[in-house]
Amino acid sequence: MSVKENKALARRLIDAINTRNWGLIDEVMAPGYIDHYALPGQKTGREGYKEGLISFTNAFPDFQFTIDDMVAEEDKVAIRFTMTGTHKGEIVGILPTNKRITYTHIHIFRYVSGKIVEDWGFGDRLGFMEQLGVIPPTRLGK
Repeated sequence: MSVKENKALARRLIDAINTRNWGLIDEVMAPGYIDHYALPGQKTGREGYKEGLISFTNAFPDFQFTIDDMVAEEDKVAIRFTMTGTHKGEIVGILPTNKRITYTHIHIFRYVSGKIVEDWGFGDRLGFMEQLGVIPPTRLGK
């Protein structure tokens, strides 16, 4: 697959998430997909990834991802994106706060034969918890 095709697959994944088209995830992720950024207790593989997304959708029914940057080389695509949503349901034991949050992620996807096989991610989980009000602000200067 070309770099251009890999970037298109990354966009398809984000579109599938934004439209809640969970079936499309099977088309873009390999059965043996490895999520190096899984939530505690999340099942492995693409089924675990989908279950995590469904759980997140239940907690943030209006969430949307916006791609801010995308860089690709060889078999990898890096995406920086912003998630916005309103906390309407329980997530990782946190009861709904009805707060609107903005959460930044960076993910690096690795591809083999036109499928995502690995994902290394990083998100501002501390800022996420601060925005929900479950921990006090910890950033200097605030």
